[in-house]
This record gives sequence, structure tokens and C-alpha cells, in this order.
Amino acid sequence: MALIDVGDVRRVAIVGAGTIGASWAVWFLARGYDVVATDPAPDGEAFARGFVARAWPTLERLGLAVGADPARLRFTADVEDCVRDADFVQEQAPERETLKQELLARIDAALPPDRVISSSTSGFTPSSLQSRMAHPGRLVIGHPFNPPHLIPLVEVVGGGRTDEETVQWAIAFYEAVGKKTIRLLKEIPGHLANRLQSALWREAVHCVAEGVATVEDTDKAIAYGPGLRWAIMGPTLTFSLAGGEGGMPHFLDHLGEFMETRWEELGRPRLTPEVRRQLIEGVAEEAAGRTIPELARDRDAKLVAILEALQKASAPG
Repeated sequence: MALIDVGDVRRVAIVGAGTIGASWAVWFLARGYDVVATDPAPDGEAFARGFVARAWPTLERLGLAVGADPARLRFTADVEDCVRDADFVQEQAPERETLKQELLARIDAALPPDRVISSSTSGFTPSSLQSRMAHPGRLVIGHPFNPPHLIPLVEVVGGGRTDEETVQWAIAFYEAVGKKTIRLLKEIPGHLANRLQSALWREAVHCVAEGVATVEDTDKAIAYGPGLRWAIMGPTLTFSLAGGEGGMPHFLDHLGEFMETRWEELGRPRLTPEVRRQLIEGVAEEAAGRTIPELARDRDAKLVAILEALQKASAPG
């Protein structure tokens, strides 16, 4: 069956309106969609509406679509009611496989058959989540990064029974609402970006555990070094610049062997009680008394500044 046209999407269903779901909700509202959200938590509606209200000024600063209005959010306690008239579903229930399988089967049964269902899961493959669906071909993973209303990246992953049309539709839809998509060509636990950042953090933990540097200096090594470059281009393209006019071929000829030697020296730390203590105490020292909400506000303010700078740099003329 042909899918609804991307341009005909008017209503988005958010199934699971916690931190990730509420962030998705405010993003879709800012793009001018009607949003219907559901969450079983007793304070689910209050949390989602509070999140939208707090985030809305930031989305106004970054730019709203015509007709964008936080009042276009509706909340319901019933999953079937949430998705019944939706044109697209974004699911982010707790990361419990059986729960997600059962929930996606319910969504599948209630949703018109020409609509796409996308899961925000970071831990499960689409093939496992499709197992109880009557129409598995319309499920993809659309994995965002926290907070989705600020971080542009979405990883799109199809499962063994996902239709190619569904994958292409999801990519087109996310791009149409202002996201930067990547497509995984095969399923892999953790998808792509989380595996990359896990590899980096593994070496950070190793260096802390071996007494190479403090937690704060290890964080600074990324935030004020490679991290600034990575906001512009990824590590492979960055290294190609290190090859000068010869680009990547020159880099590999002159530094490839050195890189292989460095890979062999990378650590494999364990989260022993002592390493855990070092990390916890190191983070406390680096935070310097700032609470988690204060750190999140500081992160978001700087993310907005980076996004605005990138928008300005990308603007024509």
C-alpha cells in the first residue's frame, strides 16, 4: 500500500511523552503540526505541557514555521485515541523490549495502514520490535539525540521486514521538518552514533583510570579541541584536511600505520568500584556545585548559540 505523502502530514502522535517525547513534541509543534501525545505517568500531561512551555522561547528564537502554536498540543491517556487519526507516529516508551513490542502492535492495529511508525529506541533493533506487528513493513527506527528539539541528528534504521518505501519516506519526512538524517545500511545494537561516542568515552574512562588526566581535563580535551571541529565536520573528513593538498590518500600513506599502532594501544577499562568513584568525584568537581537542571540549561543555551552560528554560516551570501 502506498504511504501518505510527506507533504500531507498534519498530525503527529507522540507515544511516550517523557523527556525525549516531550522534546519531540515541542519540535513538531514548532514546525507547525498538530500534536497528540500520550503517556501513562500520572503527571504525564503536566510534564509534557511544562516542557513545551519552557522550551518554546528557544524554538521561537531559532525560528518557527507558519502556524506554529503550542496550543496545538492535545493530550490523551489512551494510546489508541492518540494514534487513530495521526499521520505519523513517534514512539519512545521505556526501553523494555516486550513492552515496546506489545505497544507497537497496539499502535499498528489502531493506525491507518498508510502511516509510518517510528521508534526512538536506542537499544533495540527494528527487527525485534516488528515481531508482533500485523504490518511490520511500516516500522522504522528514528533515533534522535537528547534533546531532540535542539540536536538535529536522526538515525533511520529499517528492519528485516521494513519496506524500502518506509525508509525513504522517513528520511524525507525528517529532512522536511529540519532534521539531519543518516541511514544505517544494516541493523546493529546501539545504532551508529552511540557506538561512536561509546568508543570515545571508553578511552576517556581508561585515561582517568590510568591517572593520565582528571575527569575535567579529559572532558576539556574534547570540548575545546576535536569537539569544536566535529560540530562542523566528522572525524574522517577532518583527518582528510590533515593530509593537506593530498587529502585522505596522503594522510593514510603518512599516518595510517601510526593510527593502527594507536588503536592497538587503546584501553579496555572496567567500571570497578574505584573507577566509579573516580568518575563520580571527578564529575562533582567539574560541575562545581551546579545542579543537573543548571547544567542542562547551560548546555542548551550553548547549543542554541552553536546552531545559530551554523545557520548564519550556512546562509546564502
